[in-house]
Amino acid sequence: MHGQFISLRKEGKVGVIEINKPKANTYDHKMVLELGAAIDAVRFDDEIKVAVTTSKVPKFFSAGADIEMLKASEPDFKAMFCLNCQETLSKLESTPKVFIAALNGHTVGGGLEIALAHDVRFMIDDPKTQIGLPEVNLGVLPGTGGTQRLPRLINKSVALDMMITGRTLSPQEALHVGLVNYLYPAEKFEAEVMAYAKRLAEGPSRAVGLIKRSVQEGSEMSLVQGLALERELQNRLFVTKDAKEGLAAFIEKRKAIFAGV
Repeated sequence: MHGQFISLRKEGKVGVIEINKPKANTYDHKMVLELGAAIDAVRFDDEIKVAVTTSKVPKFFSAGADIEMLKASEPDFKAMFCLNCQETLSKLESTPKVFIAALNGHTVGGGLEIALAHDVRFMIDDPKTQIGLPEVNLGVLPGTGGTQRLPRLINKSVALDMMITGRTLSPQEALHVGLVNYLYPAEKFEAEVMAYAKRLAEGPSRAVGLIKRSVQEGSEMSLVQGLALERELQNRLFVTKDAKEGLAAFIEKRKAIFAGV
């Protein structure tokens, strides 16, 4: 898939979604539509087990929404734009495949909101790179999921402080508060991200996908409902070839060979 701003390519079982909208990957309605199309393509491609989202624009993952577009738009369009952005990012969470955000540059505003909808976040270890939700400095709030996903990911008070002050964090600070999972220097960054993605893709990917679903859906349920979901998904896995192979390999003291089925 090759759109004007978003492309999807495959490296084995890993789908790589690349954002390319100079100068800072600011997104407009067209770009969000293309992102949604890329997510759908990952969903329906059985060969893709894991997806990585990254940037082809130097120094930026994404600086968020296109401010000039928003300034020139009518209120009704702005409202529908935010709704469509929210729905598009929610598809990342509800897809039973792992999406990894490879933050290889500044990740601010809506750029961080895109990253928050991913399952795992890698960030380049460069102290000049910033990450945060500074929308308050424009007199608005983080309106494509930021006020909801950030407090669910990190300490609520820390999340609130970030949003009401608009302050940005360094990669090391982001790792400390749990905003990102892994940091790597620029020269190792892409290789480490892809190595992680390929390990997941070559493993029991169906189990990985259902673990994601159990966590994403179950965390919004009561404990009783979440445990019921967990049992249902576990029972679905027990009948798979991968589960039979995994149990047999453990008993036979050998390395399991998973096929993702």
